[in-house]
Amino acid sequence: MEAAIRVALVHDWLNQSGGAEDVLGALARMFPAAPIYTSIYAPERVRSGFRERDVRVSWADRLPGVHWQHQRYLLAFPLAFRGFDFSGYDLIISNKSGFCHGVRKPDGATHICYCLTPARYVWDLEGYLERERFHPVLPILMRPFLGWMQRWDRRAADGVDHFVAISSEVQRRIARYYGRDSVIIHPPVDTARFRPGEHKGDYFLVVSRLIPYKRIDLAVQACTQLGLPLIVAGDGRDRSRLEALAGPTVQFVGHVPDAHLPDLMGRCRAFIFPGEEDFGIAPVQAMAAGRPVIAFADGGAIDYLRSGHTGVLFEEQSLRALTDALDGFDEDAFDAGAIREEAMRFDRSEFERKLRNFIGTAWNSENTLVR
Repeated sequence: MEAAIRVALVHDWLNQSGGAEDVLGALARMFPAAPIYTSIYAPERVRSGFRERDVRVSWADRLPGVHWQHQRYLLAFPLAFRGFDFSGYDLIISNKSGFCHGVRKPDGATHICYCLTPARYVWDLEGYLERERFHPVLPILMRPFLGWMQRWDRRAADGVDHFVAISSEVQRRIARYYGRDSVIIHPPVDTARFRPGEHKGDYFLVVSRLIPYKRIDLAVQACTQLGLPLIVAGDGRDRSRLEALAGPTVQFVGHVPDAHLPDLMGRCRAFIFPGEEDFGIAPVQAMAAGRPVIAFADGGAIDYLRSGHTGVLFEEQSLRALTDALDGFDEDAFDAGAIREEAMRFDRSEFERKLRNFIGTAWNSENTLVR
């Protein structure tokens, strides 16, 4: 494939490990010779596989403290990405939730944007600030620049040749904010790692970064109120607040190594997913383990969850709605095999197949690109 074309991968910031980095890892496997361009890179904070790659950073990587608090420098990233030189590349694939789709495309190249979401802090600043609960100084600094950021983001989107959305919700945002059509290719999930557990536990499970907008507080409070066992796996700046809300039935276990996650998933009664996410890989992992998911009925969850079949959807993002869903939950009403079969639609192989086909069509040279 890469003997015929030169490919560059572009990623917003490489200083954390989450769903965006899972997508980047899948793209890197598809294009093993492609360099990764990103604004900043903290090797010690991401999965080790990226250390073997050709990662190229912008001048923003030298800003004080940027590896730990990149949000304070949001206004710098549009300029950082415009500074990259992509001369000689035929295909640019940006993996975007921020500003990385704003790179300068050389004449004759094709730019495909795999859009995780249009930037929330650009198009929904008040909601973003409320969800993230940043220092009160940040809104004061950002609001005067909001109009500029929106104009910049829209112009950057105009320079993209093709948009791919990760979910139907993101597809709607791309149409609303950018006025562009897109196709949906769901993110890759390594379903082969997960299997139904032989021995079921008695606990409900959350696996997440512990940051405010994930709304893990709803799961903690609901299980505390009902006296249900809950394991919270993950870490983040919201952990101390969540621990203060938790009763004796809630256990915080911190970061769980990848090798231990399948067993934890496979033995839970159900996976709780109370946030509004652009997609949400962890719930699909739980489904691959044959476990039902109890989720807020919005965002990406509506693309893969069906109440009564793969889990339970609650319509209001509130403590009462989640408590009602948990109180009426019957795990015996779900078939583990049927849930796992549904998860297979989101396997990594499906992502790669669909994206290769799309690239081939977009490039109009399928015999060259797709083998």
